[in-house]
Amino acid sequence: MAGPIVRRGAALGLGAVWWWAVVRLAVSPDVGVLEGAVAAGGWGLSLLPVHCVAKSGAVGAVAAGRWRAAWRGERG
Repeated sequence: MAGPIVRRGAALGLGAVWWWAVVRLAVSPDVGVLEGAVAAGGWGLSLLPVHCVAKSGAVGAVAAGRWRAAWRGERG
């Protein structure tokens, strides 16, 4: 029970800090490096591939060492 509450609280808190940094970057003339780092870091996290699956569970995944055959279209 505590796990989901902690995760949601952390996500809400970190989201609030990110929005604070972005708003400060947009409206404040005396913005520091901290705000820029928080805003850039949060934006970078949004680019992470969070919808990944293990290679063994992926449909159509090529086994390790089989890229050359897959590139040539060989079956086997």
